[in-house]
Amino acid sequence: MDIPETLRRAREEAGLSQSALAARAGTSQATISAYESGRKQPSVETLGRLLAATGRRLTVERALPREPSPSEHARTARALVDVLALAGALPSRKRGVLRYPRLA
Repeated sequence: MDIPETLRRAREEAGLSQSALAARAGTSQATISAYESGRKQPSVETLGRLLAATGRRLTVERALPREPSPSEHARTARALVDVLALAGALPSRKRGVLRYPRLA
């Protein structure tokens, strides 16, 4: 979601200026400007309140998981091969017998 664009579009479609939206939502015109320009990001609660002041509602929907693309699978596979090669190149110390501390 492009928050600055969504907020600006909702405000303009409601026929409100930044000052009018600020008055309805109980904030300042400068804050509305900062949200619409992307200089500041509103909390979910604040965004919901601002949209409500334009006659809109903020809804949250559950998204379906995205399937990685073949190129993402290939990149992940190459990284895994590199990690395994690095792990195989690390020196190891072999101990003949496991040693446990004496229990008192």
